[in-house]
Amino acid sequence: MTKDFVTDINKDGCLILPPELARQFGLVPGARIRIESNTNKLTLLRPVTQLAKVYIEPTNRCNLDCVTCVRHGWDEPLGSMSSETFSRIIEGLRSIDPPPDIFFGGLGEPLSHPNILDMVREAKALGSKVELISNGTLLSKAVSTELVAVGLDKIWVSLDGATPESYADVRLGAALPEVLKNLYDLRHTRWLRYRPENFDLLLKPQIGIVFVAMKRNIADLPGVLSLATRLGSLHFMVTNVLPYTPEMQEEILYSRAVTDSIYISSPLLRFLDFPKMDVSPATREALYQAMRGDHYLSISGAGFGERNNRCPFIDKGSMAIRWDGEVSPCLALMHDHKMYVYKYERSIKRHAVGNVLNQSIDQIWNKPEYLNLRNRLLEFNFSPCLMCGGCEFFESNQEDCIGSPAPACGGCLWAQGVVQCP
Repeated sequence: MTKDFVTDINKDGCLILPPELARQFGLVPGARIRIESNTNKLTLLRPVTQLAKVYIEPTNRCNLDCVTCVRHGWDEPLGSMSSETFSRIIEGLRSIDPPPDIFFGGLGEPLSHPNILDMVREAKALGSKVELISNGTLLSKAVSTELVAVGLDKIWVSLDGATPESYADVRLGAALPEVLKNLYDLRHTRWLRYRPENFDLLLKPQIGIVFVAMKRNIADLPGVLSLATRLGSLHFMVTNVLPYTPEMQEEILYSRAVTDSIYISSPLLRFLDFPKMDVSPATREALYQAMRGDHYLSISGAGFGERNNRCPFIDKGSMAIRWDGEVSPCLALMHDHKMYVYKYERSIKRHAVGNVLNQSIDQIWNKPEYLNLRNRLLEFNFSPCLMCGGCEFFESNQEDCIGSPAPACGGCLWAQGVVQCP
C-alpha cells in the first residue's frame, strides 16, 4: 500500500526527507542513491547498501511433482535447513535496523519443514514483516491456527487452475478441493481471532494468490480470479512459466513480448498512450489490434516498458539464503539448473556470495565484491542476450559477449518483467 509524503527543499536546494521515510528506505548520511527522471516525475531508487528483504529457503524438498517445477531441470541434493543454520540467520538479522522483511520460500515447500512454525515465530519476534508461499496442500486447520496465532503477515498460495481437472494438469499429486478447503479454513480461523475488526484488510495473514500462466491454463485465469475473490484474497500475482524442460517451451505466452520489449529504446518506436478504458466486447478487438506491434505502451502515463533491464531483487534490497546457509543475490541464482529459451538449452550456475555458517549476514552483505555486483545489477550493463540468443555465451550465465563476469544477467527473464516472484 502506497503512502504519500509532502516535504520541502531547504535553502541549499537539498530535499528534506521525513525521518520515517529515510529509515524505511535506508537513506542514511553517506548513502548513494540513483535518481531516474521521467517526463513528469523523479524516481529515487533504494540504495544498494540497504538490506530490506531476506528470502529464506527452509527446504528444497516438495510433496508435489508439478510439470512446471525446476526439479525437472536440475540434479541438486535435497535437504532441509538445520536449527543451527536458522539460528545463525536470526542472530545476524538482529543487528539490522530496521529489521528486513522475511519471506519463507525458495524452490521447495516451506510447510514441509518440521520446524516451520517455530521459524515464523522467531522471525516475527525480530519485528519483521513475514510472508510465506505454499502450494496449500499442507495448510491443515492445525497449521492455519498456529500461523494465525504467531502473526504471519501474508501467505501466498499457488493456484494454476480453476477446476479440479485443469489444476491437476499442472500441480500433479494435488487436489483443488482440498487446497480450497484449507484456504477457507484459514480464513475462518483468522476471522475467529480478529472478528472485532471483521475486515479482511485488517486480518492476518493476508491471502495472496499466484498464478503461473501457460497456454494450457490461461483460459482459467478469470476463474482463478473469481476463486481468489471468494477466498478473500487481497493480492493476486500472475507470472509466466519458466521452461525447465524442452516440452515446457511450447507453453510460453511471451515468445514476442521479450524481444519486442527490448526495442523500446529504438528511435523509430511509436509511443502508445491509452487512458483507462473498459475492456468489453465493444472495445476488445480494437484495443488488441491497436496494441499489436513494437510499441511502448502506457496506460494513464504508467509505462509498461519500465520493467525492462531492472533486477527486481535489487529493487527490493533483497538477498536469498538457501537451506544449507549459502547466500545468493536472488532466488534464480540459488541452485544450478537448466532452462530453455528460443529452443536453446541454457545452463544456469548458482552464484554464492557467502554462507551464514561462516560469516554474519552483515559481513556477507557488505563484502566489496557483493556490493560491486549489486551496483552492476542496478546499472544492468549486460549484453542483451534475450534479443539475439544462440551464441556460445548464451549457453550459460558465466560470461557474455561484452565480457561481463559471472553472473551475466542479460538473459534473465525476471529482469525483463516476464517472470515474477512475490
